[in-house]
Amino acid sequence: MPERTTTPDSPPVQRLLQRLILPRELSPDVVQLYIERDNARSGATGGAFSLGGPQEGEEPAPAAAPPPVPRKGVRLSELDQRHAVGIPARSMRSFGTYFNAFPASYWRRWTPVRTIRLTVTTSGPGHLVIMRSTARGTLQRHLSRTVTEAGEQVFELPLTAFGDGGWYWFDAYAGEEDFLIHGAEWTADADLARTTGSFSISMTTMNKVDYCLENIRTIAEDPALRALLDVMYVIDQGSDRLSDHPEELAPLQERLGGQLRLLEQGNIGGSGGFSRGMYEAATAGSSTYVVNCDDDIVLEPESLIRMTVFADFATTPTLVGAHMFDLNNRCVLHTFGEVVDPWRTQPTLPDHGASLGHDFARSPLRSTPWLHRRADVDYNGWWSCLIPTETVRAIGLSLPVFIKWDDAEYGLRAKKAGYPTVSLPGAGVWHMSWVDKDDLVGWQAYFHERNRIITALLHSPYERGGRVVRESQSADIKHLLSMQYYTEAGRLLAQRDVLAGPDVLHPTIGTKLPEIRAMAAEFDDAAAKKDPDQYPGVHIDKPPRKGRPFTPPRAAVLPLWTAKNLAKQLLKRPAASAARNPQAAIAHIDAKWWRLSAYDSALVSNAEGTQVSWYRRDPQQVREMLGDGLRAHLELHRRWPELQRQYREAAHRITAFSAWEETFAANPAPERGPAEGARS
Repeated sequence: MPERTTTPDSPPVQRLLQRLILPRELSPDVVQLYIERDNARSGATGGAFSLGGPQEGEEPAPAAAPPPVPRKGVRLSELDQRHAVGIPARSMRSFGTYFNAFPASYWRRWTPVRTIRLTVTTSGPGHLVIMRSTARGTLQRHLSRTVTEAGEQVFELPLTAFGDGGWYWFDAYAGEEDFLIHGAEWTADADLARTTGSFSISMTTMNKVDYCLENIRTIAEDPALRALLDVMYVIDQGSDRLSDHPEELAPLQERLGGQLRLLEQGNIGGSGGFSRGMYEAATAGSSTYVVNCDDDIVLEPESLIRMTVFADFATTPTLVGAHMFDLNNRCVLHTFGEVVDPWRTQPTLPDHGASLGHDFARSPLRSTPWLHRRADVDYNGWWSCLIPTETVRAIGLSLPVFIKWDDAEYGLRAKKAGYPTVSLPGAGVWHMSWVDKDDLVGWQAYFHERNRIITALLHSPYERGGRVVRESQSADIKHLLSMQYYTEAGRLLAQRDVLAGPDVLHPTIGTKLPEIRAMAAEFDDAAAKKDPDQYPGVHIDKPPRKGRPFTPPRAAVLPLWTAKNLAKQLLKRPAASAARNPQAAIAHIDAKWWRLSAYDSALVSNAEGTQVSWYRRDPQQVREMLGDGLRAHLELHRRWPELQRQYREAAHRITAFSAWEETFAANPAPERGPAEGARS
């Protein structure tokens, strides 16, 4: 712990933990994440804002200062400043929001801080109410104060009662005149911080120049963030590189100077790109932390500051992650935290009451009980995750797995080594959601399958990996019933590569994707066209199920149903007409395995709705692939203890700096010809 900066007789020096922020852009779809109007008079918050008699330790509120009747919603004209806001006369604004409430339970659990100070700078007459919540989501008024003069309003707030969850926030009420909030800061005794750190950024990019330039610009324009930044490493693995756009890039390079460094290398995936940035930050020796960031995010720059400060105060070196919001629906939170189900080796939610895709516009923080329970996680997605460089030097870099499971495996590995992960509320970025994507189908299926099995071999506490092998076999059958032969070919290749052992991962990291994509030419279901009219018309002689709606098979009859339909796939010859005309056109949302299995051919749209593929049943393909899959899974089951020993013994070696140095050297950026220079 740093030396104390105070004498016994002087008050502790305060360090800023979190400050009030308003949206960087005047965009209605993010306002609810920063500031809200409250319907206190209508009882929408259960009377939580009633100004009755004072609670224990509370400053009395004069009877002459009741909360005014709220007006209708927050006006964008109020949000023209980043750290200040005016509350219109006879209205109220609540800061019990994602970006402005203080996540008290996280500071209580992971840091030595037990008392915080809230300082609100105001002018004009008004009223401040300090609210808190419990892990159950119960709202409680903690303090209230009538403000008559301009100045700082200081509140000392304990953290002793936030063991399982809960937030602090404040609400501001204006009287007959506007009430101005010039700023608000949550602070704590600076001497409680374990360190005062700085960070570097590892941003991996591939052909997303506009996104990447905008993120560099956001960082360049934020002086508070730049004061903590050592170097932003942009690892460019694309064919359309940032260096091809000198007109946009050069001003940013000039502005950031040595704080921006571009590194070009071959495409070795997210794990290769992030590992390069982690390597550079950890070996440079100046950064306390490295922040892994996707290129196609929209940053809330305050998030990086909050993550760094939280990591400084954390009792032990801790990975600190930002939450992910949906880039196309910006009030929707993808997930509040993730753990890995050890029995299935699958990501899941840490709390059964939680939900994916929470919309703050429909259900604000104050009215959503499960958001008040602290979510303890195993890992945080690398859309934005701060990692101590101490951790990187201790446990190594990412597994060389190209994409998928690299962040989850790293979090599990770090946790075993004594470095926990915290997904920190109030730290968030916007990223394209994969809710409307399906990366379990197509070329990415290979990486999902291989890397999940490898993660289970490394971390599953169960004999033979719990349900992993069984679920993998089940997934194979579902893809075969669905006529998804290209996907299944990738999965079978993944199983063979797992059986080949850990030492093939580094040598093939730059060649595996081209190999998988080249396989697509062999399969009808991998070919796609933009419009269903580009295929022959849909025709079927006799609709399946006598035209009745499709329903999934009941659990009681599922084994018999599967055996019957698999026998049809193996033995029954497809209708001759199905080779000339698709028998159905099926939207992606309806393309369930138990429905696709009823057809000999079908047009199926992709998850994005941009393309259509013609699936055609091939019994010979099913027979060969089913046999290959059965053999692979029998071998996985039989050899699991041996493979587990191999992968665990190799883990340190294949994540070591020296192994990655060889891989970086073996995968340089392709040389550019004269015609491939800078683009206008």
